[in-house]
Amino acid sequence: MDESVKLGPWRVGLDGFLGLIPGFGDLTGTIISSFIIARALDAGVPKGAILRMVFNVALDSLFGVVPLLGDLFDFAFKSNIRNLQIYKEALSGERKVAKDWGFVILVISIMLTCIAIPIMTIVYITQLIVFR
Repeated sequence: MDESVKLGPWRVGLDGFLGLIPGFGDLTGTIISSFIIARALDAGVPKGAILRMVFNVALDSLFGVVPLLGDLFDFAFKSNIRNLQIYKEALSGERKVAKDWGFVILVISIMLTCIAIPIMTIVYITQLIVFR
């Protein structure tokens, strides 16, 4: 999906080309990418590594839906290659579980911050208006 076609010095995959089809392409790429995650779950890959793989596919899917820039991102960000590397390292025992959980905690912290800042801003502005 990520490196099946060679274009000069670059290797691109079907994921980037599928992403050019509005709506359908990104959904299809995400579904195909999820098969790697399902295989990793069946193989007993640690949950932290699975969450990291899910994050890779989610990032690819979220940025992939942005017109034009998302298509470029699909060609550049190789989530399936990254996920296969995580899968292989986890099965061979080379993957550090703490590193994956640290990454998951970092992503969750960033997401919570992105949610909390607008809420805190609204509360602050409301207090300024009410107690003026």
